[in-house]
Amino acid sequence: MIEWLVKELIEEFLAYLKKEKFSSPHTVRSYKVDLFQFQEFLKERKGKGKVQEIEVSDVRDFVGYLLRYGYSEKSTQRKLAAVKSFFRYLKKEKVVEKNPIATVRSPQPEKRLPKFLTIRQVEKALSFEGKDLFSLRDKAILELLYSSGLRVSELVGLKKDDIDFESNLIRVRGKGGKERIVPFGGYAREALLKYLAAKKEGEEWVFSGKKGKPISPRSIQRIVNRHLIKIGDASGINPHILRHSFATHLLERGCDLRAVQELLGHSSLATTQVYTHLTVGKLKEVYRRAHPRGE
Repeated sequence: MIEWLVKELIEEFLAYLKKEKFSSPHTVRSYKVDLFQFQEFLKERKGKGKVQEIEVSDVRDFVGYLLRYGYSEKSTQRKLAAVKSFFRYLKKEKVVEKNPIATVRSPQPEKRLPKFLTIRQVEKALSFEGKDLFSLRDKAILELLYSSGLRVSELVGLKKDDIDFESNLIRVRGKGGKERIVPFGGYAREALLKYLAAKKEGEEWVFSGKKGKPISPRSIQRIVNRHLIKIGDASGINPHILRHSFATHLLERGCDLRAVQELLGHSSLATTQVYTHLTVGKLKEVYRRAHPRGE
């Protein structure tokens, strides 16, 4: 049997990803980093350099090594997925007869509940007045993210024709190209009208960047960070925190879970149910106050 060096096979696999799978440069770079880290682990910790020497225990030890050295479950999961893809390729190419790591299970990342702001924090963050084009734009962005629970990708993809000011409705293109209609409130309406009145005419996109192109998600991130930093705690601040706050506040005020699912554009109710965990404390307080024997 021909004995194959792990390092050489990794190089062949990366070439296969580029030339035959047409993987993006980013994907190939990620695989390269993860697989050579695995190869280095085998060499330094196990004294192994040939693919035929690799056993299930080696891969399990690699997973344990990553977790011990501070890699998150998510990062470890990604690295293990790269190793599994590599071995599937080796089996397809008949370099190995069996995939020795097919049964190795990925570590399950701990489910983290999404962070959200209180209503008072939202009011504080949105309390600034728009005086020039940029502050009017910022005000409209934050109001709309909170008023309609949009994803950043949905916000940057909004065109002027998508907004119906008569009905206070927006046509949104969500994940997978799915369209949905969502309402927006009076504060968002006022902020949008002021911004669009000050904006250059003839531009197709609601929020434009340079040369009339849509504003970038990174720019949205910076804008949100700049205004939410005033609420104090900067940890976990990102544009999605307004979407999480939108969903949480609706549920706290008695909105039906399926209605929130529709508004958020979730294909599965299970995805929306994560917000019910955030409102349990509120429900307990309502129960305590309302039930005759709740005290």
